[in-house]
Amino acid sequence: MSIKRIMGGALVASLLVLAACAGQKGPATTAMTAAESALATIKDDAAKYLPEELKGTEGTLASLKNSLEKGDYKAVLAGAPALMSNLDSLKTQVGAKLEEAKAATAEWAGYATDLPKMVEAIQSRVTTLSSSKKLPKGLDAAAVDTAKSGLASMQSTWADASAAFTGGNAIDAVAKAKAVKAKGEEVLKLLGMSAG
Repeated sequence: MSIKRIMGGALVASLLVLAACAGQKGPATTAMTAAESALATIKDDAAKYLPEELKGTEGTLASLKNSLEKGDYKAVLAGAPALMSNLDSLKTQVGAKLEEAKAATAEWAGYATDLPKMVEAIQSRVTTLSSSKKLPKGLDAAAVDTAKSGLASMQSTWADASAAFTGGNAIDAVAKAKAVKAKGEEVLKLLGMSAG
């Protein structure tokens, strides 16, 4: 009689454990589905602007999915809140980058108009000075060589900036355009030209 009672008690305990696990499976699965869905909405933009942060979030998600597949629902439910918080933070950061990209796209228009003109003006002046037998007062051959080198740097960086913008990365394009402008202003000053 007591053995039956012990066996019955063990069976009830086993059923309670199974019920508890089954009770956790649904919420754990729902949590993983929600996390995957949240990541899907920002993944492409995150890969573009925040690749390292995305990598960390994907690693956490993969680890929790692995726990779900192994039936470790407790681990999934314990890790899900931190993962969702991480996803919320990533979404906020992506949103900020998208706003920054929008502003950079608007800013790019001015650079796309002005910088090619600046490069062309410097190119024209360097070509004229290079073929001139006598340099104007205040300029020497070293200054012209420095201007040539600066012009080459500007042309290379401008090509990179244009490629970045065409590739959809306006933030990087504007950063490079600013470098071209700064270098152009140095060269113009060196050559005694105005930045107008």
